[in-house]
Amino acid sequence: MNQSYPPFELGKSRFDQSTFWGRFRHFLDVVDPRTLFISDQKLRESKQLLHEYKTGAASADVTDQSLWEAQKIVQAIIHPDTGEKILMPFRMSGFVPFGTPIVVGLLIPNQSLMGVVFWQWLNQSHNACVNYANRNASRPTATKKFVQGYAGAVTSAVGIAVSLNVLVSRAQAMPPATRLLVQRFIPFPAVAAASTINLLLMRMHEASEGIEVLDSKSNVVGVSKNAAKKAIIQTALTRAFLPAPILLIPPVIMTLLDKTPLFRRFPRLNLPVHSLAVLASFGLALPLAISLFPQTGKIKRSDLEPEIKRNCSEDVLYYNKGL
Repeated sequence: MNQSYPPFELGKSRFDQSTFWGRFRHFLDVVDPRTLFISDQKLRESKQLLHEYKTGAASADVTDQSLWEAQKIVQAIIHPDTGEKILMPFRMSGFVPFGTPIVVGLLIPNQSLMGVVFWQWLNQSHNACVNYANRNASRPTATKKFVQGYAGAVTSAVGIAVSLNVLVSRAQAMPPATRLLVQRFIPFPAVAAASTINLLLMRMHEASEGIEVLDSKSNVVGVSKNAAKKAIIQTALTRAFLPAPILLIPPVIMTLLDKTPLFRRFPRLNLPVHSLAVLASFGLALPLAISLFPQTGKIKRSDLEPEIKRNCSEDVLYYNKGL
């Protein structure tokens, strides 16, 4: 048996989720863009194989590797709470390929006011859809609350970005080269703040209504607002960290390259090299960010509501943090 594939455990990760390195390797699987090209037939076969394993009907010659790969496919495409397919642009495996063109647009220097508004709107619209598609959906929620969250997220992103651009444009004492450099970095505080606000607004209903908590056998013990708050805080920290490498590294690289004779002679190299820098930064930043916390969170029974404490005897319970 391939040593990289341990004995299969349904619903578990094949990597140690108690360590950052284990979570990083796990989420490299989650964001693997190759899963975007999985056919419906392959998805059905993977679901059927896992069902057969669960019911004890799987063939004796089924390997651990085939089971782990089937679970990877299902987890990349199917929402764990709803059991429905997540639309391709809003899967975590689609975040980098579909998000990279938007980030490149955000980092274009010397944009007009309408350009700033458009790219911030497009970025936060994409973020809102990703947040919604990967939310904890163990409890039904009115669509109105998501619309309110989306409106608040887009408004905050555009407001922060436009305000910073106006401040820089009015800084007449700032040398043109310095002003251009500062403008390259403006998207980071705008996106970092707005992405966090986006997440908080899109999932604020969880804090007011609670999310399901489960025991070690995956039985629902109750609905907890305390667990929901912990899940939201952890995911918000992830969202705040995510833009840093994406929006800080490429501007540094491009500022250095712009001074080289090659880029002065061939300015058309700027866009493709810029896009590659964003793609590389995005591809690294996403698994790093979502590896900060396990997707299946833990919470002590002592930190839960009294009614949940009465319903179970286990010291630690579990919840889906969402992504």
